[in-house]
Amino acid sequence: MSTIALKPLRVARTSKQFKNGSRFLAAGLVGSSALAAYFYNKNNNNSNGSNGSKALGLMAGSAIVNHAAVPEGKGFQDYQQVYNDIAEKVADNLEFDQNSGFYGMLCRLAWHSSGTYKKSDNTGGSYPGTMMYSTEAFDGANKGLEVGRDFLMEFKDKYPWISRGDLWTLGGVVAVQESGGPKIPWRPGRKDSNDKKVVPENGRLPDASQEDPQYVRGVFSRMGFNDRETVALIGAHCLGRCHSHNSGFDGPWGPSFNMFTNDFYVRLLQGWHIRDWNGNRQYEDDETKSFMMLPADMALKHGSYFVKYVKEYAEDQDLFFKDFSKAYSTLLELGITFPKNSKPFEFKTLDEQDDE
Repeated sequence: MSTIALKPLRVARTSKQFKNGSRFLAAGLVGSSALAAYFYNKNNNNSNGSNGSKALGLMAGSAIVNHAAVPEGKGFQDYQQVYNDIAEKVADNLEFDQNSGFYGMLCRLAWHSSGTYKKSDNTGGSYPGTMMYSTEAFDGANKGLEVGRDFLMEFKDKYPWISRGDLWTLGGVVAVQESGGPKIPWRPGRKDSNDKKVVPENGRLPDASQEDPQYVRGVFSRMGFNDRETVALIGAHCLGRCHSHNSGFDGPWGPSFNMFTNDFYVRLLQGWHIRDWNGNRQYEDDETKSFMMLPADMALKHGSYFVKYVKEYAEDQDLFFKDFSKAYSTLLELGITFPKNSKPFEFKTLDEQDDE
């Protein structure tokens, strides 16, 4: 098995010491009863600072146009401050969820709020922040994400000018960068919608039980991604873990589930067998019987058009980081029309700011 070089990972206000690998998302299935008990609140589906459905302009042919608009007077430093607050809170809560913290949770929240996008009619995506509504919130693929939304709610209260879509996707940027991943270019300007008609129908998010590479290819091509981008995005499974009470699957993909690395690909190419247990069909590693792969993960080995990229990323972590950064940034912006002069923000990590 390839050896992954590790570097120290910053842990704010905790006595725990972690080692961090060179970096990584999250269509991962994370969330735990401990987290839910601590952060869940009965006002889960309430929101503040909504700008209403007027944010969704309509063109001829009823094609939705989602125009990004940054709140007046807000700029890079305002969003860097929100980033810092989220990052500090995550660092303070790394002891939750069997020490996997909130990296996987927030990466998944950003992913799932964006991954409902349908390119053919420009519907879904992160722009309107519709996961607050029951149809999307109670989608089986989003089970457990109420914990992530509640975790971020205090920042919606503290910064009422930030939209849900901006907050959730910014949380994903924090998760990737603070766990040692690559820089994720990000732009603000999403607008909350109160119109339940814009909530995408269920079934758009990837079904983890599908081991068919053609199925996986279809889900990602619907969003506009090619095969390389598909493999890069699924590599986010290096973060977090699955929980049987949420998804019916259980366990981490590897030992460094709090670090963003290319470990997912390295392990995927090794030996796996069907796990003998009472939960959903999933794979267990031959060597330690401690790690898991979803059937949809294994589809990357079955499709020749996928496995070549799996091998590339297993051998070259820098290449993975480069491709993931571009694909994840694109994912978070699907369906959004930004001003022509809009330049993405690149946030500094807490460690980088400490070194200044």
